[in-house]
Amino acid sequence: MFGAQRDFDNRIVEYRNGLVGIKHQHRLKTSSQSQSRPQPNRPITLHVTTSGGIAYDSVRCWMNVNGEEITFEFVPGESVWNTLEWRYVRQWHGQIPPQASGATLHYRIGGRVVGTDRWIFADNQARVLSEATEFAISVDDYDIPMWVRDAVIYHVFLDRFYPGDGVSWKKPTNLSGFFGGTLRGVIQKLDYIQALGCNAIWLSPLFASPTHHGYDATDYYTVEPRFGTNADLIELIEKGHQRGIRVILDFVANHWSNQHPTFQAAQRDETSEYRAWYTWQRWPDEYTSFFGVKGMPQLNLKHKPASDYLLACAQYWLKNGVDGYRLDYAPGPPHTFWADFRQACKNVNPDVFLVGEVVRHSEGIAAYVPHFDGCLDFLLADALRRTFVLKTSTLLAFEAFLAAHEAYFPQDFSLPAFLDNHDMTRILYLAGEDKAKVRLAALVLFTLSAPPIIYNGTEVGVSQRNPLGRFEEARLPMLWEDKQDKDLLTYFRRLGALRKQFPVLASGKREVVHLSVQQGTYAYLRASETNSVLIALNTSRCTQTIEVPNVSFQTSTKDLLNENQVTVSEDSVKVSIAAQSGAFIV
Repeated sequence: MFGAQRDFDNRIVEYRNGLVGIKHQHRLKTSSQSQSRPQPNRPITLHVTTSGGIAYDSVRCWMNVNGEEITFEFVPGESVWNTLEWRYVRQWHGQIPPQASGATLHYRIGGRVVGTDRWIFADNQARVLSEATEFAISVDDYDIPMWVRDAVIYHVFLDRFYPGDGVSWKKPTNLSGFFGGTLRGVIQKLDYIQALGCNAIWLSPLFASPTHHGYDATDYYTVEPRFGTNADLIELIEKGHQRGIRVILDFVANHWSNQHPTFQAAQRDETSEYRAWYTWQRWPDEYTSFFGVKGMPQLNLKHKPASDYLLACAQYWLKNGVDGYRLDYAPGPPHTFWADFRQACKNVNPDVFLVGEVVRHSEGIAAYVPHFDGCLDFLLADALRRTFVLKTSTLLAFEAFLAAHEAYFPQDFSLPAFLDNHDMTRILYLAGEDKAKVRLAALVLFTLSAPPIIYNGTEVGVSQRNPLGRFEEARLPMLWEDKQDKDLLTYFRRLGALRKQFPVLASGKREVVHLSVQQGTYAYLRASETNSVLIALNTSRCTQTIEVPNVSFQTSTKDLLNENQVTVSEDSVKVSIAAQSGAFIV
């Protein structure tokens, strides 16, 4: 999931790179634990560190606020000894004056070398201001859309979901081919999606594209004809809204297809206006692309015409009813783009949900708090898989992670969570086809505060045929009718119904009330002033009894999920849980 990021040597390199020199790394408060979104009419604190063999006598910020240039000095803070570096790390703090809502701030930070007029700039250590890393934040009072707090999201991989009533799957010669899923198929399965308790759909990229996955578009204003038409998308949005279902599009800002007309024009003509839309090492054949894939040239979003084009595309679909964007490979575009993107989208629809794909650790995710309403929670997905499926991590380690994870991010930042997606091994395959493990992980997923995401097929037993190595293995076609695991489907529908019935799951406090590594049992309360839900899990392969003291439940209390036996006394609840099972006690 995290690739080479988790390699120890690579982590050491990243850690050192984050310290040595002058570094800001988009940190907006003096605490290193988390960031908060900038608020209108309040000062914003910036955090900088300096370390290495260079001493600085001044740290300064050059800022552009809606066209006005201002500068201010940082105040030196404490020095912290770093044993790994065997030297001190100096901390500096600067404060941006209060700004009105809607302001977009672009800034650079530099340190003056002691005894000289020479400046070195964060984070790229440039020696001249024009080449320095440009940081950006947008200031507004937009909160997370209320609908997101109660969202249950269904992730549809279009080509592999449903071709439509009376239409058979195509039979490509390999998994990179087209299986024939369509928007009409999604429209016809809205009742199915709603029956899962889902009130939002995340659609894989659907703009014109030469591939099955669509992450290399050729036209952001036109639906890929294999999927249907623009009218089909509008119809899906309208019929979804009639059912209370929001529609989230997968939006790729970092790159698109080498068949895109602007790239074709830039390759044909060295004087083309579109040449500056891309970064060339040697025109016309050597250029920056997405992870070196030549079919996906990366956009130069520091070039305003390219950036403005994408902003206009995003606004266009919002005006046509789209409710949100899942922002693919968010670390690719510069932060300046995302600050502008947020304002462009929120100006059209303040209720738009902007959720980034940032496959990084928590510090890396926190850098996007000022830009997005949330980020997909790959860290929780990893912890769920290692704890409940692979069994390579203990329940104690899971709780240690979860408690810190919940405290790290601000309350106004959403972390939609999932068990698997189109880019990772299917959870059922990872579980060795043991559906009990999947059910346990799903129970935890649906009873934490983050909006849960179901990747189409997880709920009916879609697995894969081969191990790691090919993304396409996680994209086998959806199972329908008699091919579905009806028991698993019923279980996911029950989780969705319980999530809807008990809002405390999305908003209540979580408290651990039992944990036994030896027994393999774990329980936590989700509580509010008016409601309490006890979630109890038995990960072992034999029946276990959990007794939770100091809680008060009605004597008629039952397990609403698996009908495990519940005994209520005056000040405790005792539940006998079957092997690899869980209980939902209200």
